[in-house]
Amino acid sequence: MGSDRVTAAVAVIRAAVAELVTLDCDRFTHLELVELLGELETVTWQLPTVGHRVIARLHREASPMELGAKSLGSVLTQRLRISDREVRRRLCEAEDLGPRTTVTGQPLDPKLAPTAAAQARGVLGPEHVSVIRSFLDKLPTWVDPEIRELSEGTLATIGSTTGPEELRRTADRLATAIDQDGPKPDDVERARKRFFRLGKQQADGMTPFTGLLDPEARATIEPILSKFAAPGMCNPADHEPRTTGTPTQEQIDTDDRTATQRNHDALIAIGRSVLSSGELVQHNGLPVTVIVSTTLQDLESASGSGVTGGGSLLPMADLIRMASHAHHYLAVFDKHTNEALYLGRTKRLASAGQRIVLHARDRGCTKPGCTVPGYGTQVHHMTGWAKNGLTDVDDVTLACGGDNRLAENGWTVHLQDGVVQWIPPPELDVGQARVNYLHHPERLLVETDPAPDGEAAA
Repeated sequence: MGSDRVTAAVAVIRAAVAELVTLDCDRFTHLELVELLGELETVTWQLPTVGHRVIARLHREASPMELGAKSLGSVLTQRLRISDREVRRRLCEAEDLGPRTTVTGQPLDPKLAPTAAAQARGVLGPEHVSVIRSFLDKLPTWVDPEIRELSEGTLATIGSTTGPEELRRTADRLATAIDQDGPKPDDVERARKRFFRLGKQQADGMTPFTGLLDPEARATIEPILSKFAAPGMCNPADHEPRTTGTPTQEQIDTDDRTATQRNHDALIAIGRSVLSSGELVQHNGLPVTVIVSTTLQDLESASGSGVTGGGSLLPMADLIRMASHAHHYLAVFDKHTNEALYLGRTKRLASAGQRIVLHARDRGCTKPGCTVPGYGTQVHHMTGWAKNGLTDVDDVTLACGGDNRLAENGWTVHLQDGVVQWIPPPELDVGQARVNYLHHPERLLVETDPAPDGEAAA
């Protein structure tokens, strides 16, 4: 009966929209058209409140696995065909503006009750909501809860009669009035603000990053940089870069790098030292090291790029230079290795050699739409270990932790012409993609050829 009510309610909306789509706008005056746009905007602003209630209940009660995904975010991404960024926005807004309950099931008002009520009336749009939520998020943690609640109510009232730009200016003035003396030294506030984020790799291979270090992180890295980023240290232009001891006067005099360039090269030296220390032990069944997949042809011609286990591109010249520093960066899988790749039922876990082959073949989680790179994946038995599945390299694939568990709940995973496919259970099949092209964009440009004998991984 509930499903029928939902279908009927949505049918009414669909019918109204269908009528609006066929509306002859030439029949109305200009003033009436402006009024029509205003009414449409009000309705559009009200609709998200329904979504907040739906998402709030799903988050409270539903099992993502039963819905065919590893998280509620994945459910929304796949079923609604919206971006991860949009999903995160809706989940966060539903958390702030959706209804809540106590542990005993008693109803509670939304966290941001005034904003939610104004949105339900259609007087606050998504831009207004974003301004209010951003204002509250940036308020220091020491601000009294009553002041926060009063500020939110004030902004919701002002936003109901103004545009988002004016509301943003009002919010800025209000924030200044609340925090006139600037932020106080506060461990909780500093911990909340700390971050380090790698950006997307650019077309030339360079990657931007941003961050905010807390006092402890800065105090830790300062003496390290004073050593490794000193003039003459860790200079890639030197025939034998100095990474220990003290650089010679000649190395210092010929070092034409800027201070920021020396910091960059010091970061490489720090990372290489940590990787070679052995203290990182293993991650997902492999020693923590740099893994790069490539072809033997590219390796021999010193052209093209390899793909790292993190999903980034590494030009062949850089790969060869890295391989010259440490042998564990490069292992060629052709006819030159003695390590067994087909272990059958003799071992439950895939061998290190198999895992590196999977990095070369799959590059990351093979579930369609999943962006988790190889470093963050596990080995999944496509035929099912509990069902006498083999640990042969053609019977296993890479999957992130969530998708690995999802594959055991009704999904069928198999290898077809060298490409891993994921088939959803019939009741969850809405025509979604079977193959993940995110880690293999080249497959979108040309037909997939059989893997050459000269496959290499590093």
